[in-house]
Amino acid sequence: MKKIGNQTFKLDNPVTILETASIVGKKEADGPLAKYFDVCLEDEFFGEKTWEKAESKMIKTSIETVLKKSKVPVSSIDFLFAGDLLNQCISSSFGIRDFEIPFLGIFGACSTFVEGLLLGSLLLDGGAGNYGIAATSSHFCSAEKQFRFPLELGNQRPPTSQWTVTGSAAAVLAKDGLGPYITHLTPGKIVDKGIKDANNMGSAMAPAAISTIITHLKDTGRSPTYYDAIITGDLGHIGKGIVLELSKAEGYQLNSVYNDCGVLMFDKDKQDTHSGGSGCACCGTVFSGYFYNQLKQKKIKRMLLVATGALMNSTSSQQGESIPGIAHAVSIEL
Repeated sequence: MKKIGNQTFKLDNPVTILETASIVGKKEADGPLAKYFDVCLEDEFFGEKTWEKAESKMIKTSIETVLKKSKVPVSSIDFLFAGDLLNQCISSSFGIRDFEIPFLGIFGACSTFVEGLLLGSLLLDGGAGNYGIAATSSHFCSAEKQFRFPLELGNQRPPTSQWTVTGSAAAVLAKDGLGPYITHLTPGKIVDKGIKDANNMGSAMAPAAISTIITHLKDTGRSPTYYDAIITGDLGHIGKGIVLELSKAEGYQLNSVYNDCGVLMFDKDKQDTHSGGSGCACCGTVFSGYFYNQLKQKKIKRMLLVATGALMNSTSSQQGESIPGIAHAVSIEL
């Protein structure tokens, strides 16, 4: 592994994304990407008594599914990176407690899935094991209760708001394999433009996304068209528009290759999701379902996956704090 430029690491031994798994809620299953997900739930409770328990069950199920698909025994997994939006990442820790896999809990808000891919790749490239897992989850109902308003209040959501994806995603990373390969890693820096509206997350996160994308392109000496797709995780329609404006101002034209998982997850007009999707599971499930399929079929051969996160919680919002943004990127190539 070597560092190139300011923030990017080039792996000496590219890490294979051996297999992925995704599970989504009913609203997500009604969207345009339904056929790409492994499991589509019929309701938000998944047979549990609370939304929080349902979320833990989702991440457990996604890990069980990816292990079955990859045919890697649980005893061969050297580490597991996972995180979510619930207090102290309890969805991950409670959902994973029965696996007996070395567990490293992480929090990157909606950027958590790519943060897990990034950290797992660093360990495998450094010789710390043969297999790892990156996983994450989120739930619309539990997120609304924690970050905004309980659903029982029936608050009207403004047009800038996004729909937290109910779902979970997991990926098995392998030191050796036939690809798709993670070849470059660009961890992000915190970017805070002073936005305080918890119902306008796309605007808060977009500056961090463009910072990481441009840094990656400069560090690697690549143009945007080197990639078949540059995909952000969780910006929605408003955030996507801001990224295109900011990139143009910096002299980069992304239009032909750029899209966002929050835009792709839902049909904005038919499903009334306002600015689109967000949440830890947004980037995780869209990549693990749709984009991994495109890579395996060689319809996409090079992609830059850039997950964004809003590093705030209910306490910081109540204290009038702004919303710091973060974006982590991994280059995935065949």
